Amino acid sequence: MGISIAVAALVRDGRVLMAHRHPQRRAYPDSWALCGGHVEPGESPRQAVIRECGEEIGVQIDQPRPIPMTVDDPTVQMHAFLVTQWTGEPYNAAPAEHDDLRWFSARELLSVKHAHPEALPAILRGIEVATTGTRPYSAAEQPHDGDGNGCSSLTGRHRT
Repeated sequence: MGISIAVAALVRDGRVLMAHRHPQRRAYPDSWALCGGHVEPGESPRQAVIRECGEEIGVQIDQPRPIPMTVDDPTVQMHAFLVTQWTGEPYNAAPAEHDDLRWFSARELLSVKHAHPEALPAILRGIEVATTGTRPYSAAEQPHDGDGNGCSSLTGRHRT
């Protein structure tokens, strides 16, 4: 199965929050990624993304909505969430992991190095959904939040 990762696309005013992975990181160094991290044993992806956002960017997220996201790394099972509501102002609470946080427009995302460039379409779709209020995916593609809330699988299209 590999490593289970939960990430959050925090979107505000048509911009998504990205974290720059420290150049000394072993995995995906010197690249931009959504905030998040490993799903711990006994934890659902939804619980993990809530915990990780508190640990990494100092915010309490509300109502994370699962979104489909594809990554090419066969060792990673990615669980992505769209977040448009949170308490607190994001800041870099994990400077050993990230050396910068920045809000990006869809256009700006096209010119930076991404940890998972194949996930860019999902991030762009998340910005669109948050900005326009459209549905993030069809009913057939609807992922689940890992807490058994009656949705279908989140894993979507993985190349494993």
